[in-house]
Parts: sequence; C-alpha cells; structure tokens
Amino acid sequence: MNFELLILGTGSATPTLEHNPSAYLLTLDNEHFLIDCGEGTQFRLLEHKVRSHRIRHIFISHLHGDHYFGLIGLISSWNLNQRKEDLTIYGPKELAEILTIQFKHSQTYLHFKVNFVATDTTVASRIVETPLITVETIPLVHRIDCCGFLFRTKENKRKLLADKLPENFPVPFLKMLKDGLDVQDPLTGQVYKNEAYTVSGGQSKSFAYCSDTAFHEAIIPQLQNVGNIFHEATFTDSELKRAITTNHSTARQAATIAHKAKAGQLIIGHYSSRYKTLDNHLSEAKEVFENTFLATEGATFKLL
Repeated sequence: MNFELLILGTGSATPTLEHNPSAYLLTLDNEHFLIDCGEGTQFRLLEHKVRSHRIRHIFISHLHGDHYFGLIGLISSWNLNQRKEDLTIYGPKELAEILTIQFKHSQTYLHFKVNFVATDTTVASRIVETPLITVETIPLVHRIDCCGFLFRTKENKRKLLADKLPENFPVPFLKMLKDGLDVQDPLTGQVYKNEAYTVSGGQSKSFAYCSDTAFHEAIIPQLQNVGNIFHEATFTDSELKRAITTNHSTARQAATIAHKAKAGQLIIGHYSSRYKTLDNHLSEAKEVFENTFLATEGATFKLL
C-alpha cells in the first residue's frame, strides 16, 4: 500500500518567498486527496506533475483565504482542460455559496459534476467511506468554524497461500478465505481454516490533519494511536500569548497533542511569516515528542 503526504504549501496567512499557502496532497495508491487549497495550489500540482483526474476529493478545513483561495482557479483550469471526472468538495456550508457566486458572475459552466458536502465543525462525523478509506471530521477551535480530517485506510483483503490450497479450489471458497472466513466443504465436511491458507493483507494506516486550531486536548481521544498527525505550529514558545489570542498553536503544543495521543509520527507546519528559520519549531517540538518532522514545500512523507 502506497500511503504518503506531499507538502504543497505550509505557510500561514500570507505567502512568502519561503512558503506557499496551505495545501497538502494525500495519496493512497493511485488516488489523490487534496487537503486545503491555498492560492497558487494549481501551480504546485503542475510542478509535481500530479494527474488531476486522480483528484476526486477536496477537503477545505475553513474559510480563511490562505486555505481556499486557490480553489476557484483550480476548478476553472480543470474545466478549461475538459475534465470529465466527478469532483466532491467537503467544507463549510458557506463555501458552496461562494463557489456558486463566482461561477455565476464569471459565466463559468462546468463540464463535470461537482458535488458538495457541508461539514459540521462541532462534532466528529464520518463524511467519506470507500472500499479503501474512511474520512472523519475533527472538531477544532479557531476564530471561525474549522475542522480537521482523519483518514483511515481499510485493511487489505487477506492474501492467499496458493501453494497450500487444493487444486481446483472453488472460486467462491477463495473469496471467503480472502474475506477472512473459514470455509467448510459441503460435500466432504472438511474445514479449511483461514489462518492456514492466508496471511494478512496489510494493516490499516491513519493520518490526521489538524488545521488551524488553538491547543485543544479534547481531540486527543479521537486521535489515539493514529499513525501520523499533521498539526499546525504557527508559533514557537516565545509567541505563546499571540498563539492564545489568535487561536493558533505552538510547536510544543502540537507535540503535546501527538505525545498524549501516542501517535507514530508528527509533522508540523503552517508557520508564521515572522520566522526566517524553523530550528526553534523543531527543537521545541522534539523536547516533547521526538519523532517530529518539519513540513517543507516539496517534501514527501511516507506515512506509517
């Protein structure tokens, strides 16, 4: 299973020469999930040669511009390029109104279907379920309604041990074994134990995206034992008061969430433009949670 995160942009508020506005591409095998879509995201996708038809889901955490101002441009370009694949956008209910107005007054008529799913930022709820993955919202605390997203892959079907199976074993029995079931031959009564003829197809993996948020320990139970967490770390300890007043987090606070959730690894980002170096972000986070990494544009993380 290929499960990885590409950092397209991890700045906050305003773009800088070092960082682009928020945008992250989560890949599960051949399917892409775009998480937030700050200004210029379509250029980042072109730079990384991302095949747009593989992006069927876009998740917008909240309506501060650095997280969604790139959306209308991206959709418009896909339309000009004759996209045909359906697209589903998940985000605050007001986003549907914003997009409708923009398309109306620009006289943009889409050649592909866009579905919209409004997110409830007050409760954790499942918004996606496919044969490969589920996605839940994570209620966050920010100056406007905001939620994160928790992605969990489903365990692969069990793999058959072909050399141990009888010749001409019936196809329906093979399917039952791959589904984790024991099989009993109705003619002979012989039982084929699943564990004797299959091995695990691979464990589930998980990724939590915690966008703009104040330090909010209430999310820890939902994140318990998550393999990978991205958590905003707009500030360092020196700006703790500013973090509190703006409903953002420090690197140390992000690490505290990961530590208490017993996460596998932590990726921090969404840096304030005031910082010219990120050394303090990393060192302060590592004091609490050693397996911490800095999100930087163009970096790809293999998710645990």
